[in-house]
Amino acid sequence: MKYRSVVVTKRGGPEVLQIEENELRPPSAGEARIKMLATLVCQDDVATRVGNRPFLPKVPFVPGYTMIGVVDAVGENVQVAVGDRVGALTNYDSYAEYLYWPAEKLVHVPESLDPAEAVTLILNYLVAYQILHRIAKVKAGDRVLIIGASGGVGTAFLQLGALADLKMYGLASKRKHPVLVEYGATPIDYHTQDFVQVLRQAEPDGIDFVFNGMAEEFFERGLAVLRRGGILVHYGGPQSFSGFLRLVAKLIGYNLLPNGKSIKGYGTHRVDHQLLEEDWTALFGLLEQGKIDPIVAATFPLLEAAQANELLESGQVTGNIVLLATELL
Repeated sequence: MKYRSVVVTKRGGPEVLQIEENELRPPSAGEARIKMLATLVCQDDVATRVGNRPFLPKVPFVPGYTMIGVVDAVGENVQVAVGDRVGALTNYDSYAEYLYWPAEKLVHVPESLDPAEAVTLILNYLVAYQILHRIAKVKAGDRVLIIGASGGVGTAFLQLGALADLKMYGLASKRKHPVLVEYGATPIDYHTQDFVQVLRQAEPDGIDFVFNGMAEEFFERGLAVLRRGGILVHYGGPQSFSGFLRLVAKLIGYNLLPNGKSIKGYGTHRVDHQLLEEDWTALFGLLEQGKIDPIVAATFPLLEAAQANELLESGQVTGNIVLLATELL
């Protein structure tokens, strides 16, 4: 029996994504075979395809950072069963009809949840939740700036920040401002407004946190709007190995400045699986209770990943893009 996957055949744009057939095999010991239900299309997928990350898989490879699916078969010594709905942070391999994955790195996903919504929690909401509650340890009334507030992680920050009763400011293009206002954030148009000037007028004593998933070019201006003792949290991968080294140097250098401000870096790869599972469980609960409502801007059939990537790269999307198994469309 065969299954299909979407493969990066060479570095480049969405057109390098090609569909290939693979032989379905039994899972190995400790492994589960999962029939894919949903996977997120994210900027890391684009970066690894284009080649602007410091540590890249060799071409050809199957992209796909997240997944939710149903266990189809299991190897020996696993803690999941056939029919279980599960999720995982995969980094690669999820643009496929089937995925083989270590069973110990799976999390159980409530079957009551819509896979298209739940898969956004695996990466985008996880990043926002952990930065808010494990890195920044925010409290009600804290003043925060979200750089890139209209994307998948940005809209997760908005919803989770509203739940935490934060005073939020967000950078986004003007046409995306309504979603920021919906969640109580003050929008700033980064095309026409200087956010440092805006925030210095609005918050003359400075703000508590800046959350930056964009380029390092925001470091200096982000630090400029912080109060003494404030923290800028940077997430998202650098665009090259030299960029990685520069980022590390900047993190060290800025933290040595005698201004009472600091920069912290965040990456999901540095988080223990037990903490991932705890926070996914908390997020699944928030979704079940209707306390968060992921914005799914578009869904595509799983094998139409090229079109989904093209839409993501257009910059026109507010929220998330999800690839779905045919039966869910």
